[in-house]
Amino acid sequence: MNDDVRKTIYTTLTLFLFGVILWIGFLFVNACGFTLTCKQGNFPVDRTPMPTLLPATMPAMQTGGGDVTVSNHETCRVAAVDLVGAWVSAGASETEVFQFTDINLQNCEATFTEVKPLFVDANLWYSGSRSCVSCHSVDMTISSAQLDLSSYAGITSGSRRADSGSKGTDILGAGKWESSLLFDFISTSHADAPGHKNALSDLVIFAGKPHPVPEPTITPTP
Repeated sequence: MNDDVRKTIYTTLTLFLFGVILWIGFLFVNACGFTLTCKQGNFPVDRTPMPTLLPATMPAMQTGGGDVTVSNHETCRVAAVDLVGAWVSAGASETEVFQFTDINLQNCEATFTEVKPLFVDANLWYSGSRSCVSCHSVDMTISSAQLDLSSYAGITSGSRRADSGSKGTDILGAGKWESSLLFDFISTSHADAPGHKNALSDLVIFAGKPHPVPEPTITPTP
């Protein structure tokens, strides 16, 4: 009888100890895995460790392909149609400086050099746009409207020209910008003219520079 009770007690204690060891082992494996370093118990890293980052080898992206698209603190911001209009209204000179007011009401100045890219650069008036000279080139036999917009001489020679050496219809309106053919084709859509299905007057560019303000003259007091 006593032996049976003692055996039952020993069996119970053995099973209890075995259960405790098994439970502790389960907790350890669940938290640390089958290693003694217990890495699974560490807090997860909330960012990518630096050694795994690959060095950047791509060159920096270049932006802007023409003079009129480059911007800095010394460049004015103006609607393209207003820039051309200021040039025309000032006499449409090839070399002389003309003045205009940009969209920030800043007094600025530029030359024809900054107007010309509007006629010869592609992808400028809107995304994917062709250049004006792709249709209005120096060859009068194939140029649309017999108009050459590739040079100052071509622009001022007008449209509907018999040949490259002749004068045609003035597209600059004799200096009256808003009455000119050029203003009409830039500011108004023309469904029957290739490349003019939409008005182009929304383009704003960087061009010219602020007009220098003369330093005030200090009059000496007697």
